[in-house]
Amino acid sequence: MFDRVVSNGLIVTAEATCRGDVGIADGRIAAIGTGLVGREVIDASGMLVLPGAVDEHVHLQMPLGDLISSDDFTTGTVAAACGGTTTVIDFAEPRPGQSLVEALAERRAEAEGRVVIDYGLHMTLCRADDQTLAEVPASIESGAASFKLYMAYDRLRLGDGDLLRVLAALRAHGGRALVHAENHHAIAYLTAQALAEGRTGPENHPRTRPALMEAEAVHRLLALAWLTDTPVVLAHLSCALGLEAVRAARARNQRVWVETCPQYLLLDEQEYHRPGFEGAKFVMAPPLRSEADRAALWAGLAAGEVDTVATDHCPFFYATQKTRGLADFSRIPGGAPGVETRLALLYTYGVRSGRLSPQRWVEVCCTHPARRFGLAPRKGTLSVGADADLVIFDPERRVPLSYRTLHQNVDYCPYEGWEVHGYPILVLSRGEVIVRDGEFVGTAGRGRFVPTAPMESDGD
Repeated sequence: MFDRVVSNGLIVTAEATCRGDVGIADGRIAAIGTGLVGREVIDASGMLVLPGAVDEHVHLQMPLGDLISSDDFTTGTVAAACGGTTTVIDFAEPRPGQSLVEALAERRAEAEGRVVIDYGLHMTLCRADDQTLAEVPASIESGAASFKLYMAYDRLRLGDGDLLRVLAALRAHGGRALVHAENHHAIAYLTAQALAEGRTGPENHPRTRPALMEAEAVHRLLALAWLTDTPVVLAHLSCALGLEAVRAARARNQRVWVETCPQYLLLDEQEYHRPGFEGAKFVMAPPLRSEADRAALWAGLAAGEVDTVATDHCPFFYATQKTRGLADFSRIPGGAPGVETRLALLYTYGVRSGRLSPQRWVEVCCTHPARRFGLAPRKGTLSVGADADLVIFDPERRVPLSYRTLHQNVDYCPYEGWEVHGYPILVLSRGEVIVRDGEFVGTAGRGRFVPTAPMESDGD
């Protein structure tokens, strides 16, 4: 007899759908079949049963100068859980002079006792000196086998020479590269020009980070990665021109994977022209693009050219933090909330609209993120032996989106007033019910660190 059985649901995986039961024992999936018997039975009749979603890109209690993003490790993971996400991957960023392993331990100490779902950490590599690169194997051994590389931002960015050194080091040790690709110098030039001309409002944000220069950075990155034979994941791709550069790389059999976010699929640059300062709510990097870019990303997602949908969840309060840039758009802290709404938005505007099959929806939100960062087969799938992270999803439930009712700790929602059609009603993490009827019923600190794994571990 199993500890719990989720019965009579329509099981949806990246490969297929079937009606059946999921048996859970000791926090793991022990059987999938029919007629399973458990001490507790959860009737999922009329519901979809899918793997807990994996969000590969979040920023919780992230320092930005003297500001900190508004969701901490507790509020952010509660919001994630309520939206059907049972694993997130955040970031460890070494301070100047700090080793990678020390940075990882420090970030884990911030999360432990606070996270309510399981979590991993990417290691930010913003230095390319011999000592730092020599620490890459120790970072991998300590559980951070994925590395965030920036081509923009003064404090974080790597120039082409340093980028080559880092890519070569990751290739040598099996590290996974997740890259923020924008042209730093073009951004600096266009921003200085805008401010000199007295153009200070948030509508100037997308004008100073044009799609052309994102695509240039993507092309340059892929050329450098080709030179070093290093597989790369492109973070938060936002434009059609960038996707064209990916197609060219794949045509020469280069290994590159693409992440995008719901905001780039559902919102566009018109948001920056809202009245007053309200466009600041949508200041993020890269910025929102054109309607044509949205269409290209949807087509790429359906065709398998875009591999995952993450959120880049990085909220700041509109009333008290975004206003830092009232007189200068370049000082608006970049980022937006989204960790709670991803799964329902992709179901409503992907599956229900006919753009995505249910299997593809699960693949891009659950299975492929887990595979991409070495969390599979423990996460992102419904298979015997996997962690019993399950979402019972009501395909008919309608939920209006508002910051007042969502659990994200921020004073706005980018999709305020939108209604999603389909929503999680029950969420299990390692076999434990942690969300019931849209509310968190678990305990703070129950989440565990899950190591990311090097490339060779999953056959890439």
